[in-house]
Amino acid sequence: MLLASLLLTACATTKPSSDAQQKDPFESFNRSVFKFNDTLDKAVLKPIAKGYSTVTPTPVKTMVSNFFSNLDDVVVTVNDILQLKFKQAASDGARVIFNTTFGLFGLINVTDRLEKHNEDFGQTLGYWGVPSGPYLVLPVLGPSSIRDSTGLYTDSYVSVISNTRDVPARNSAWAAEGVDARAKLLEQEKVLDEAMIDRYSFFRDAYLMHRQSLVYDGNPPRQKFDDDE
Repeated sequence: MLLASLLLTACATTKPSSDAQQKDPFESFNRSVFKFNDTLDKAVLKPIAKGYSTVTPTPVKTMVSNFFSNLDDVVVTVNDILQLKFKQAASDGARVIFNTTFGLFGLINVTDRLEKHNEDFGQTLGYWGVPSGPYLVLPVLGPSSIRDSTGLYTDSYVSVISNTRDVPARNSAWAAEGVDARAKLLEQEKVLDEAMIDRYSFFRDAYLMHRQSLVYDGNPPRQKFDDDE
């Protein structure tokens, strides 16, 4: 649910993919999980995120976001290398090194001149031609696909948080990261609330299009529609 909300701004004005239904053979199951996630978000995640956003000073929220962004850059750098994007890997690796050292473990972004990239193993599989497979909604984690679910599991092997052996510390880090991510979506979700559409379909189409765009670095192949000659 958190990830899908983040995609709304990028995809709200884009025409949904014409083959979205064919990519959602588990729609009945997915809608049930989506309803569960939506209920959990309204009852727990959103209220916590609102409280965090209200009581936490902006500089502190910025440092928290910087910290988790720096941890994410470790995964990004590994996937840069797996996709043979060596120039990008050098840039993302430099972000990790300088932000971890001079930026006090990532709390301060001292590499704001270097572009922040988005790479994961799901994208790496797509880069090497692996199709996304059926759309899949995961409990708590939200929109995904067979390929991207595999990517999430694989990325955990290089994730700093996932490899933290202290269980309370690891769980606290996951919780803090989730709250930080949800808090940043409070304003963006108004787009969805004001749209008179099927929430489930909107999340699905936004996710599929955004992931397709990421695999092709923002330049996906043109979709063919029924009225194309």
